[in-house]
Amino acid sequence: MKWLLICWAGPVSFLGAWYYLSYYDMSFGIFMLTRQMHDLVFDIYGKILGIPPETIPPLVARAIAFDSVLVFAIFGFRRRAAITEWWRRRQASRSGKVALPSADSLSNAP
Repeated sequence: MKWLLICWAGPVSFLGAWYYLSYYDMSFGIFMLTRQMHDLVFDIYGKILGIPPETIPPLVARAIAFDSVLVFAIFGFRRRAAITEWWRRRQASRSGKVALPSADSLSNAP
């Protein structure tokens, strides 16, 4: 699961950093981070896809949002027992009731 999160967050953060730096032309002397390269990349993708270049960033943002929801849904499904236990303890502390013991604590009883 750790590698899934790393392989998801790495490219997303790299793309986000490149987009932000090149959009605002903060190149630090690197041609890849210039606004000229930013426009060139989106012109090339626009010609390949046959759509106007200015429509590509919202499409990419929606794809990243969808992928993020999917990754966090998988993460939540894998950790559902811990999340359910946390939710029960939280609700019990809000209402002032004592939390019910979990199955793990009863299995260790003498």
